[in-house]
Amino acid sequence: MNNFKALFLNCSLKTGEDVSNTQALMDEVSSILTSHRIECETVRMADYHVPYGVTYDEGGGDQWPEILAKISDANIVVVGTPLWMGEQSSIAKKLMERIFGSGELTNESGQSIFYNKVGGVVVTGNEDGAKNAAASLIFGLNYMGFTMPPSPVTYWTGEAGPGPSFIEEEGIKNEFTAGQVKTMGYNLLHMARILENNAIPAEGNQKA
Repeated sequence: MNNFKALFLNCSLKTGEDVSNTQALMDEVSSILTSHRIECETVRMADYHVPYGVTYDEGGGDQWPEILAKISDANIVVVGTPLWMGEQSSIAKKLMERIFGSGELTNESGQSIFYNKVGGVVVTGNEDGAKNAAASLIFGLNYMGFTMPPSPVTYWTGEAGPGPSFIEEEGIKNEFTAGQVKTMGYNLLHMARILENNAIPAEGNQKA
């Protein structure tokens, strides 16, 4: 799997100049993949000009095609989001809208370009809503063609209301979160290996 690539899409509202708790948890997952010689790359969505819309290219300097090229080149795609009011971030929602708008693009087999890619989700926050946000993202990714392994999610949430962040709380020491990181990382690997040799057949899955 030396040529395999994993892309981490960080939907924090912070730009790359700011510390991201979501990134810190995503890094725990990527460390498992890199230990198995998977090339990992992170895209901080807030650093790119990605307008709202449901097309492949909204024009006016839209950088979504640049990000989409990275998705197309990856075997594993992990979406990370913080929680705001118990929901995924507005950037995560916009990401899914743009993925939806690119669903008609096809691979060499005539399938959606998202077929035969493994998806996963990472969520951080200091309030409830992690499972709700993860469920929305998992459904959206899977609906658009990504293959989800068992337990494709890891999350950490602090106590309800304002409080210490994932980094401040050293959330990776949480037994449940650490266990989910390991399970998610290895299941992403296993599913990528399966699809490498047993791609989803094009029959019945080709775009008109």
